[in-house]
Amino acid sequence: MRLQPEQIAPALQKGLAPIYFISGDEPLQLGEIADAVRAAARNAGYDAREVLVADAGFSWNQLTESSGSLSIFADKKIIDLRLPTGTPGADGAKALIAYCGHLPEDTLLLITATKLASSSLKTQWFQALDKVGCVIQVWPLEGADLIRWLQQRMQQRGLQAQTEGITMLASRIEGNLLAAAQEIEKLYVLYGAGHLSNQQIFDVVADSSRFDVFKLMDSVLAAKVDRIFRILSGLQAEGIAAPVVLWALTREARLLIKIKQALAQGQNRTQVFKNNQIWDKRQQLVSDALNRLTDNDLNSILTLSAKADRQIKGRQQGEPWETLLSICLMFALKAKG
Repeated sequence: MRLQPEQIAPALQKGLAPIYFISGDEPLQLGEIADAVRAAARNAGYDAREVLVADAGFSWNQLTESSGSLSIFADKKIIDLRLPTGTPGADGAKALIAYCGHLPEDTLLLITATKLASSSLKTQWFQALDKVGCVIQVWPLEGADLIRWLQQRMQQRGLQAQTEGITMLASRIEGNLLAAAQEIEKLYVLYGAGHLSNQQIFDVVADSSRFDVFKLMDSVLAAKVDRIFRILSGLQAEGIAAPVVLWALTREARLLIKIKQALAQGQNRTQVFKNNQIWDKRQQLVSDALNRLTDNDLNSILTLSAKADRQIKGRQQGEPWETLLSICLMFALKAKG
């Protein structure tokens, strides 16, 4: 059974499932959902807990052994299984399928994992977990979802704010819910419960935005110029190495050239995207960029990228970050002629 993150609390109140599988790349939501499951299990008498980490040296026999033994101090146990890579591998897949086929009594299996690849959703081990347990996938919050989350988080602390103030908070902590929770705690400590003015939020909240290179690439493909300026400045301020940004930009340009050539040869767009691992929401971003940029545009981007590379290595005068900005804008601006 699949649940949305906001559905887990009422589901836990109705009763416990034998297995909970929680995956995603948003640490705060992932941790809080796992904490809620553990708390509900403790309230139901699951007093013993064993943590298993399926890293490189892990033996999946440990899961079988753990599920077959109970603590002398408790009748019920939580097996807290961590999947750092997001996938159990061949041995783990067999172990999980076997576990789901013979669920041990008085044992709750809690599995936490990083973001799953879309291909994992079709595997037998995932479908086995989905059939007998609860699956919760956590996604980074954006737009209206992020605003709603901030409002709910503030209400839990007895705080209210105008929409403008909450939007301001969202723009400052975008992509980092842990920073958002910390800033809300800071506002509560300073001002206590009650209504917050926009100025109070502005004065207190630090710029904790977590900008990364992949978000920059999405903004470049979407031609969001204002956002490009913000993210690129954030990357530079955070000390991200210029070669990393350049690598991402040149990789994107070469990928677009490769896709354009395949499409020009009459290949099916869906298959071309699949062959180049263009999945889900990035398909529209890539399509927009393909429609906007000509072959000459993309070749010009690579030429300017070579200049940025020489500047980074000290072989040509100029500020590489300014050249990186020019490359981003060449991606974003509509092709001329």
